Amino acid sequence: MKPPHDKGPGNRSGGNRSDGGPRGRAPDRAGPSRNGPDRGNPSRGDSPRAASSRTDSPRSDSPRSDSPRGDSPRGGQDKGRQAFRGSAKPSGAPRGESARSADAPRGERLSLAPRPQERAPERTHEPRAFQPPRGRGPGPVHQDRRATEAPKGTVWLYGIHAVTAALANPARRLRRLLLTEDAETSVLNGFPQPWPMQAERVDRPKLDHILGRDAVHQGAALLTDPLTPPSLAQALERPGPVLVLDQVTDPRNVGAIMRSAAAFGVAAIIAQERNAPDETGALAKAASGALEKVPFFKAVNISRTLVALKAAGLWCIGLDASGAPLSGTALSDRRIALVLGAEGEGLRRLTRETCDELAGIGQSLAMESLNVSAAAAIALYEVSRKA
Repeated sequence: MKPPHDKGPGNRSGGNRSDGGPRGRAPDRAGPSRNGPDRGNPSRGDSPRAASSRTDSPRSDSPRSDSPRGDSPRGGQDKGRQAFRGSAKPSGAPRGESARSADAPRGERLSLAPRPQERAPERTHEPRAFQPPRGRGPGPVHQDRRATEAPKGTVWLYGIHAVTAALANPARRLRRLLLTEDAETSVLNGFPQPWPMQAERVDRPKLDHILGRDAVHQGAALLTDPLTPPSLAQALERPGPVLVLDQVTDPRNVGAIMRSAAAFGVAAIIAQERNAPDETGALAKAASGALEKVPFFKAVNISRTLVALKAAGLWCIGLDASGAPLSGTALSDRRIALVLGAEGEGLRRLTRETCDELAGIGQSLAMESLNVSAAAAIALYEVSRKA
């Protein structure tokens, strides 16, 4: 019969192993009992480490065989403790957190991967806040690109030729004249002093702020009242053909037509009241001074205006591709009123029916139509070629 504390292998009933353990472990180095405090080796009670572990760290009541402690000497046992302590973390711990290395000195920890809070923040593609394009959205840039509104009942004219012609027109009521140093020299060449009013010397940024950066002002701007349009009877007192514009709305096209009209001695230009541009700086710039030389007024009804022109002895010709080629020599004994329609749509039905005849411009089939201002220039040239 074996004694209660036999030194043979496999005896795990005691709280600790004896001196003759299978692995040759020293009795004073054995770990504390797992079955209760101080059941096996009473010498462990004198060790401060053992006392601390017994009082501060409660042990489980599982058998000795379930203990994670190794059966190696003290070095292996301590390393096993370190490995156990380092690896005893929740299953959901972040990857990269490892236990203490068995080869590292006691109390030292290997260089671990950075903790989640120490990791570099991941780059995220968050949607950027909307920023309006420069010069289009609200803000100082947009306000700087917009033209300053002229006082009610006035209009800003700009461009060297437009301003010079307006200064020379006695029918103009002038308000304010703004010129850069270079523009003042150019205006003097076209219209010597004395001028009807004193000019203000400004720089280009000032004009950009007033007129808008899209305005090609050439350093000259004039604030003036619109011209007072003449009556139809007054316009017909002037010699030359008459131009009638049926819903031509682009101010640059109208300005270019005015320039051609002044070159070929047109008596007046009539446009529809609702679908025609007003007198603006863009129109005056495209007209290049012709706004001051050719009367321009609007009529409520184009068809009735054509009837009035015919009553005054004019022959109304509507420009249309379906008509015969326009011939100036065949019209040598007549005063002509040329009627032009809008680009794309052409003459409206009632306007076409009111004209005395329809005529077209002889051109190559490679191009279907012409710009309305170009068609007006060609037709005026043909009409002026009277025998």
